[in-house]
Amino acid sequence: MSTIFYSIMGEGRGHAARARTIVEEMRSRHRIVLFTSHDALAFLSKQYGESSDVEVREIPGLKFHYSEKKLNLIKTINHGLGMWWNKEKLIAPLAEVVRDEKPDLVISDFEPLLARAAHRTNVPVLSFDHQHFLVAYDLSSLPSRLQWWAKSMSLAVWMFGIGQQKTVVSAFYKPPLRPGFEDVVQVGPLLRPTIRNRETTTGDFVLSYLRRQTPERVVDVLVDLGVPIRIYGLGPREPRGSAEFCEIDEDSFTEALVNCSAVIAASGNQLCGEALHLGKPMFAIPEGKHFEQCINASFVKELGAGDWAAVEEVKREQFEEFLADRETYRQNLTGRRAEFDGTPAAVAAIEEMLCQSGTSVTSESVVTR
Repeated sequence: MSTIFYSIMGEGRGHAARARTIVEEMRSRHRIVLFTSHDALAFLSKQYGESSDVEVREIPGLKFHYSEKKLNLIKTINHGLGMWWNKEKLIAPLAEVVRDEKPDLVISDFEPLLARAAHRTNVPVLSFDHQHFLVAYDLSSLPSRLQWWAKSMSLAVWMFGIGQQKTVVSAFYKPPLRPGFEDVVQVGPLLRPTIRNRETTTGDFVLSYLRRQTPERVVDVLVDLGVPIRIYGLGPREPRGSAEFCEIDEDSFTEALVNCSAVIAASGNQLCGEALHLGKPMFAIPEGKHFEQCINASFVKELGAGDWAAVEEVKREQFEEFLADRETYRQNLTGRRAEFDGTPAAVAAIEEMLCQSGTSVTSESVVTR
């Protein structure tokens, strides 16, 4: 049995959902300790309480900042710079923990502190996230505006660099790798255990997942579409027409995702991957300044799975056209479930790295279902 320290970006739930999938596949064979903050800390602490064999520890983490329901890039960047300037004070206690407990491997999901602590104690580091697609993937098929932003953001990922010995990128799309990145391992999205083996049905309602910063105008448009719609992410509200406002509850959300006719939502990599795995047409509504999600949304369209518009600019007519074409999008996704499940390949990549350091189980025990 190996000991794995796994650090996770705390903003949003996509990073945490990815980590949870890996934990569930590997916890029977390895000791896993999770390090995270903010949203991910709340989510994972709920999943793995004090009685669990999986330990969750809090560390400082980056956070997105909003002003008047819009992403405030200046405040977000300043927060990140503040952490950067104080990184020595943040890394030192983590290095002591790594030195004392001697993990066999550190996995970083876009969390920089623990990986740097690992380097100080000669523990190997595996980078496993979505964001490294910005430096490793050939994104020439994107609209020119998004190509420009991808190049700009790739500098941030490069500066973030944690000196990993191995890089695994999880994404629901797999364009060619750029020259010089041929050793990067491409895997599909990491699906929640409750999603992977579910049979899907096509109900009569639309599922919508919205961030709390979504403009109220967009909520009004969705309500006025006149189709049954279940809206998650805004908290409980009184029903309006055929629209229900649902509490975030994993079981309820999973059932809605499995049984809906289509998805209208923000375009995090995790939700896009789960929706496409289940064969659900998707209309993505990323924040216009959340360029990573805009890129995800563009790939949803490129895959023939749906359409997209920035949430600040989307029009009623675009939703109506999407709903009218959803059967075409559904047909485009037929027979492609395995394409959107990267779990077996991700587990195999982690086990391979453990094996290279002489601490892994035999290959026959790797989960491949």
